[in-house]
Amino acid sequence: MIEYLRGKVVERTPTGTILEVNGGVGYFLSISLNTYNSIKVGEETKLLVHEVLREDTHDLYGFGKADERQLFRLLITVNGVGPATARLALSTYTPTELSKLIVEGNETGLKAIKGVGVRTAQRIIVELKDKIEGVMGELGQDLLNGGGTAGEWHGRMYEEAEKAFIALGYPASAAKKVVQKLAKAEPDISINDMIKKGLQML
Repeated sequence: MIEYLRGKVVERTPTGTILEVNGGVGYFLSISLNTYNSIKVGEETKLLVHEVLREDTHDLYGFGKADERQLFRLLITVNGVGPATARLALSTYTPTELSKLIVEGNETGLKAIKGVGVRTAQRIIVELKDKIEGVMGELGQDLLNGGGTAGEWHGRMYEEAEKAFIALGYPASAAKKVVQKLAKAEPDISINDMIKKGLQML
């Protein structure tokens, strides 16, 4: 079982990254937007790993922080929540925000996650509320540390946000409309806040 990988980031998208380990082996890892925002192409990084082994596939999920991986592992224990949905949940919210939604029984907030309906939201709350409360101390640090303002990023930031929504499965036209709406309403919004709010609007 792989616990973590340390290497150079040679490619990254809002949903995945390629990590070159030992100067010649490239590993593809699925990642959340939280982890995406914490790594940079060309820099060495360490990603914690969760492996999903099936008869026909061997998938690796990478995490920049231990609390994110811990919450991911809790989420996939819930019936109806697979690795893809858990990753999307951690792209919609930070671990701190997501854990609070669960502890507070906020079904509406959980339903903002693509693929999570009423029943799934209820199961997440019922099955994880006590477990989350037990690890809240470890989930107390927000992983999102900002990502620049619109004034700094301009068109590049908006393009990055659009790519993130498209990579997460939303139509390009819808992604563009949401980005334009948020940019107009909040000119100084950071890319991280734009992606978080946009996911809840789409």
